[in-house]
Amino acid sequence: MSGAPRDVDLVRAAQSGDAGSLGLLLARHRARMYAIALALLGHSQDAEDAVQEAALIALRRCGDIRDPEAVGPWLGMVVRNVCRAQLRSMSAVPVAEVSGVVAMDRSGGPPDPAEVLDRHSLRDWVWNALEDLSPRLQLVTMLRYFTDVTSYEDIAALCGTPVGTVRSRLNQARTKMVGALLGSADRAYDDATVRNRLHRRLAEETLGAAHRGQFASALSQWWSPQADVTWPTGKHTGVDYLPTAFDHDLSDGVRHELLNVVAGREVVIWEAALLNPPEDPLHCPPGVVWVHFLNQGRVSKLRLFHRRRR
Repeated sequence: MSGAPRDVDLVRAAQSGDAGSLGLLLARHRARMYAIALALLGHSQDAEDAVQEAALIALRRCGDIRDPEAVGPWLGMVVRNVCRAQLRSMSAVPVAEVSGVVAMDRSGGPPDPAEVLDRHSLRDWVWNALEDLSPRLQLVTMLRYFTDVTSYEDIAALCGTPVGTVRSRLNQARTKMVGALLGSADRAYDDATVRNRLHRRLAEETLGAAHRGQFASALSQWWSPQADVTWPTGKHTGVDYLPTAFDHDLSDGVRHELLNVVAGREVVIWEAALLNPPEDPLHCPPGVVWVHFLNQGRVSKLRLFHRRRR
C-alpha cells in the first residue's frame, strides 16, 4: 500500500525496541512463512506451530539482523530451520541453526537468548508478555527458551507432567505470546534486566553463603519457613533439609557453580553446574536446576531437577 512503512524501517524500529513494528513486520510476512512451513511439514497445525515458534525466535533475534532489507529471506530461513528440526524430531529449540543469518558471538557460537534480550529493549516486552501467562505456561516457556532444559522430555520430568502436556502448554503459550505481539501492545514495561540482575545477585549470595556453611541463614532472608521442596527423586521435604543436603555435597567435595538465572515475577530459575571431585567424577549429575515459586516475593516452593549426562 502506498505510504506503508518499508520492511527496512520496521526492522530498524523493532531493533530500537518497538514491539508494534515487529508485530506489523511478522503480520506482513506471516502468509509466506506459513506457506513455507506447510510445504515442508504438510500439516496445517504443525505448520502453524512452526510459524509461531519462528515468530518467537524472530522476537529474540531481531537485534541481530545484519541486513534489514533482507528480512523476508531471514524470516523464511528461520521458519525453514524450525521445520527441519521438527522433521528430524529434534527436541532442542532450533535457535542455534539460524547461525547463517544471525550474528555470532566471540566464541563462534550463536548468541545466548538472554544476552540478546539484554541488548535491546524488546526484552521488557517479552518478559511482560510472559507475566501475562499462567504460572504453568510461564514455567514451560522459561525453561524452553531461556535455559538449557529445552527438550520436551526434560521439561516434562522437571514439571512432573506427561510430555504431551508440555507440548500442549508450549503451544498455548506460543499462541498467546504471538497473538500479543501481533496485537502490538503499546504500554510501559517493567525493566526485566533489573529484575534478572537482582535475582542473579541473590543467587550468587545464597550459593556463596552455602559454600561457607551459612546456607540456613541465607535461606531465612527470602524463603518462607513453610516452603516445600521437591527433590529430583520426587521426595518432598521442608526447606530446613536443604542446608543438610548441601553440606553433605560439600563434605563429598562437590561444589555448585552458578551458570544462569532467569527471573519472572513469580518464577525464578537457577541453573548450576555440579563440580565433582577429581577422584570421583561421577559422584553427582553434571548439573542441577532450581525452580523457585514466589509468593509475595518469598520462595514458597522449590523444585530441583538434575541435568542428565550426554
